[in-house]
Amino acid sequence: MVNLDKFRDSKIAKNLLKKIDSLVTSPLSFMEVCGTHTVAISQFGIRNALPSNLKFLSGPGCPVCVTPISEIDHIIELGEKKDIVITTFGDMMRVPGSHSTLEKERAKGRDIRVVYSSMDALNIAEIEGDKKIVFVGVGFETTSPTVAVTIRKAKEKGVHNFYVFSRFKLIPPAIKGVLEMGKNRIDGFLLPGHVSTIIGSHRYDFIPKDYQIPCVIGGFEPIDILHSIVLLLEQFKRGRFKVDIQYRRSVKEEGNLEAIKILEEVFEVKDTDWRGIGRIKKSGLELKARYNFCDVDKVFKVKIKQSREPKGCICGEILMGNKLPQDCVLFGKKCTPHSPVGPCMVSSEGACSAYYKYDVPRTNTEHHF
Repeated sequence: MVNLDKFRDSKIAKNLLKKIDSLVTSPLSFMEVCGTHTVAISQFGIRNALPSNLKFLSGPGCPVCVTPISEIDHIIELGEKKDIVITTFGDMMRVPGSHSTLEKERAKGRDIRVVYSSMDALNIAEIEGDKKIVFVGVGFETTSPTVAVTIRKAKEKGVHNFYVFSRFKLIPPAIKGVLEMGKNRIDGFLLPGHVSTIIGSHRYDFIPKDYQIPCVIGGFEPIDILHSIVLLLEQFKRGRFKVDIQYRRSVKEEGNLEAIKILEEVFEVKDTDWRGIGRIKKSGLELKARYNFCDVDKVFKVKIKQSREPKGCICGEILMGNKLPQDCVLFGKKCTPHSPVGPCMVSSEGACSAYYKYDVPRTNTEHHF
């Protein structure tokens, strides 16, 4: 058991902030890819404690936020079919589609249920054999291995009324997409700890090799994040860039080999669409042919109405690091956590939600560690 108290020690934090201040000699922009990092940076006041010439941009690391609106529409249309039960994680319920949300559809009488895992959905399928149970598969490399295990379990048990709407995405190709299509200069990456626990560090090697940009895989406590920033800045000072691992209590260079094995057994890589970025090659996961029996795309035919993005919403630009939440004219006015317009305000890991909850009310000097 790791004692997390030391990762919130104010004395250590202040020393790290002094170190950061001494290392920042010119304006720099770092991107935190993971939504959990975005929340932590805001929650602990780290953004406001950093030197004014060191900026953090949020990246495409919130799985709910990068799910295209057409896929929300697809799920809603699917839920209108007879005897279908939609099961999903709670943060998908309020994400606006073109015409409705899962929450609103449930209020109309659709059978839409919140589950805590894909195994919960499989259990429902076993109990309610007369219904077709669809699990909404949205997430990154952290979530997809658990769903792969569930799919394999469904096959072993012979459960034929369990289906997966596979829209899982892969983080390294998304980072490449941001670098290829982004408008802002990114001087360094704070890479996701949870995803990297699964895939390891080597899948990011292309970033320092091809783009000469330093990377650090960081943990989520205040000291983790501040230490990661120091490691990024020290790479600048040395002029030699690599993928460093700060979060060594969880991440190994090779990753979790068992999780990778089950992913490769159940899924294969495909091109897929990311909200705000567009189609990225080899960035998604679809079920292999042997699992077609539970693949929503293979079993159910759905005609989707024309999808449309909400007027004025700039979630796509925020996910690319091109703009900040407060650049949006809807932010904090028409778009709030109580009445969200875009996904970045809905998800607990969304940049707009984090900025609204933690950054806006604070002064430039307040931090919480």
